Amino acid sequence: MQKPTIILATSNGIGMGHLTRSSAIAAELKEFSNPIIVSMAAGVIEVPKIAGVQFEYIPGKDRNWMGRLEWDTYLRDRLVALIDETNAAIVSFDGVVPYPGIIAIKRSRPHVKVVWVRRGFWQNTTRKYLLSLQSKMMDLVVTPGDYGQAYDNGPTSNRKDSVLVKPISIYRPEFTLSKVQARIEIGLDINRPAILVQLGIGEADLNSKMTSALKGLLSWPDLQVVLTKEPITSTGENLAPAGLDIKIMKYFPLANILNAFDAAICAAGYNSVHEELAARIPTLFVPNIRGTDNQAARANWAADNKMALTVDQSDLDSITKNAAKLAVKSVRDELTSNCAKLPEVTGAKDVARIFNELLSAPVKSRREINAVFFRLRVKNFFGRGLRGMVYSFLKLLAYGYRSLKPYKYQSKSALNEIKIVEIDQRDELHKLIKNQNPFEHLIVGASATYKNRRIEIAKKAYLK
Repeated sequence: MQKPTIILATSNGIGMGHLTRSSAIAAELKEFSNPIIVSMAAGVIEVPKIAGVQFEYIPGKDRNWMGRLEWDTYLRDRLVALIDETNAAIVSFDGVVPYPGIIAIKRSRPHVKVVWVRRGFWQNTTRKYLLSLQSKMMDLVVTPGDYGQAYDNGPTSNRKDSVLVKPISIYRPEFTLSKVQARIEIGLDINRPAILVQLGIGEADLNSKMTSALKGLLSWPDLQVVLTKEPITSTGENLAPAGLDIKIMKYFPLANILNAFDAAICAAGYNSVHEELAARIPTLFVPNIRGTDNQAARANWAADNKMALTVDQSDLDSITKNAAKLAVKSVRDELTSNCAKLPEVTGAKDVARIFNELLSAPVKSRREINAVFFRLRVKNFFGRGLRGMVYSFLKLLAYGYRSLKPYKYQSKSALNEIKIVEIDQRDELHKLIKNQNPFEHLIVGASATYKNRRIEIAKKAYLK
């Protein structure tokens, strides 16, 4: 009997959280289904290393390869075409809020179950006003558990419309290399201390945080500092103080080599918290205030429970002082000991079990779907307060203006140059994604019917 197909779609978030959660789930789904990951994140090229499943890259609206309205239709058509190609039974979406193109799947293919994997710890934004109706469009809402759940006071924290599972992480003790093996793998000295530093760079505040953190490490004798990016500004200015032994390393997934490090300094995103703490790595969390994720609350939970150190992200002196604390062995030992009390991050297994049960569950009626969809459209315009309504009205004016005076999109000759790509090689796809020329990425082994349909979708989206 052929295994059912389950599509796991993710947005293009600030980090890799959406994609790695879906990859962890996909790895568990393989036992009884054929999971396929589709993502707007460039990191989708790493999926084979985590889950070993097929995948497709979908250009996000931020690439500006087409208009915003066209992109919503493009996303819907891409997913519907993949549903038809694979006879998918479930489409799961991991993202802050479902795009209109995701919600529209339910109207186009009502027999398909649609799931929203909805992370908690939301910031208090206007997006909360659509939560109820967006959730009702779904057959199921799943909330990945969070170590710091008790500190979540955001819009999703008291809702009763989701199923809570254990934390989801790609960290698996059985796949993690020992300290010696991990250090050999990434070329670190076996006998010297090492720390992993993962803080963003590129904007003034991020650059300042990086410099402050690195300054705090000067007191740690003979330290190896591992960064994932060169610590330089866009103008070439070095962000690292003199005297540090810095090594630049690109390795994925980092979860498999965390034992190489005596400590870590990173943002307090969902991924980082449920990898570093699960691996019992003494960590300083420097919350990132961008996006909808309330990293400060999550980091405060870790600090209050002595699972990690944290700081006010705007206090540069505090970042330096707390980074220096990681050099103290007694501090590291206490954090490691406390992290040993945390539960295992086995939520992906929970989700796989829930999806298996969902396969045989009844679907919502078309009448119910259409009614909720209509209410969602109305509330999207009128239900977000005066500011939200004004914003929606301005968007409508902008769309109207652009329909009369559209952007200069690519010509037909440029469209004919769009590549139809049916590969899963990481390096080749990385080059294509970094390039600004549109291309259509297909799962390996796609049928001729699917290829032709994808060409039709691309023409509709790009050709003006």
